[in-house]
Amino acid sequence: MRHGKKFNKLSRTHMHRRQMLANMASSLILHKRIKTTLAKAKALRVYVEPLLTKSKDDTTASRRTVFSYLQNKEAVTELFREVSPKIAQRPGGYTRILKLGFRLGDNAEMALIELVDYNEAMLSAKKDTGKAKTRRAGARKKAEAKPAEAAAPAAETTEAPAAEVKEGENA
Repeated sequence: MRHGKKFNKLSRTHMHRRQMLANMASSLILHKRIKTTLAKAKALRVYVEPLLTKSKDDTTASRRTVFSYLQNKEAVTELFREVSPKIAQRPGGYTRILKLGFRLGDNAEMALIELVDYNEAMLSAKKDTGKAKTRRAGARKKAEAKPAEAAAPAAETTEAPAAEVKEGENA
């Protein structure tokens, strides 16, 4: 029975699971987003979010603690230099999991796990929603007038090449 067992073993031994999660966490920190199965993404979120919280306090002790989990110098350096200043004001929820559908080979549910503050597309969309959108009749009339003007020069250009082809056939 699994009473009180709160994490997914992912059908791996303890050492394999720990090394796999450390590798995935390093990749997530270095690349800001990774594509994996949904079960691994959920396990990775539980593994990496405490490390991100620990990185807010840049001390030797916290660097050593994070290094003991990640075992990757470049990832630790990236985490403390670039990631932690961006997440300093965030109280939690540093990662986002987006479901992608099912993998063709084995029908495993795939997901994209990413650091929240590094998704430029969503950050730019959030900035754009702050603007008030208005529809004006003048702008609509101008948009309707432009396609009619653009169609007239296009008709002239289609006739000119046809005339050149006919001249080439006569010669």
